[in-house]
Amino acid sequence: MTLTITPISSSVLGAEVRGVDLSGPITVSDRRRIYEAWIEHAVLVVRDQKLEPGQFSAAARMFGDILAQQLKKFALPDHPEVGTISSRDLPVVDGKLHVRGEEFHTDHSNFSAPPKATILHAVNLPSRGGDTQFCDARAAYDDLDEATKAQISSLRSLHVYESTHSTRKMFKLSDKERDAMPRTSQPLVIRHAESGRPALYLNTGRMEGIEGMPDEEGYALIARLFRHATQPKFEYRHVWQPGDLVIWDNRSVLHQANADYDPTELRYLYRIMLQGKPLEAYSAQAVAHA
Repeated sequence: MTLTITPISSSVLGAEVRGVDLSGPITVSDRRRIYEAWIEHAVLVVRDQKLEPGQFSAAARMFGDILAQQLKKFALPDHPEVGTISSRDLPVVDGKLHVRGEEFHTDHSNFSAPPKATILHAVNLPSRGGDTQFCDARAAYDDLDEATKAQISSLRSLHVYESTHSTRKMFKLSDKERDAMPRTSQPLVIRHAESGRPALYLNTGRMEGIEGMPDEEGYALIARLFRHATQPKFEYRHVWQPGDLVIWDNRSVLHQANADYDPTELRYLYRIMLQGKPLEAYSAQAVAHA
């Protein structure tokens, strides 16, 4: 097989990989090409895979160290590093599934070192629907006017398990579990640890205002930035195909799940997150003088 990597659209966001079998050995040069394409395009779609849990874990390690599953009830007993996303685990209200990942967000932003990547592998798909949407937080930052960039350059927000202003329902925790959840101050604009690119860092379900701002003003700014970052011009919508493996960069994109499929049909995916590092605030002045 010959490895091909093709941009999905005219924008930088998203690329499709074909001609590789992640269940077997991969050359060093192909590994490097795949990794570099992921950093550049932020969302990588590897087609035509059929991976058992152990093979999925091995493929994930091409991109970094695996983060332990936080919700143990959704981990595979024989492969606890692999989580599952199953429609059978979701509540149905008024005939509609309620999924965990609705509304654009970035994973585990309340961690002091949020996961650098999330990887999903399609095992079983419904006949239609269940797409995953991505928005390019790098392009969204680049598109801001200079006054807004200057305004937000040094601002930070406290990220908690569930914001008091969240419209997204988080998984219900016991009081003990909730008390154990981390709370972390994060920059509004982060610098990618590998590419150096700036990106907006937003998660309205976890952000408790803006540090040093009155609540009303802080939440209004978050809402304005969120509306800007989730415009269709920044979006790639992934329509799942059997065998797809999709990895996205949580430092570069926002994502959301869709529950627009028949709740009687099974949607089942493997999921792994990769260990990240503490986020660094982006400083245009520091970059200019580097």
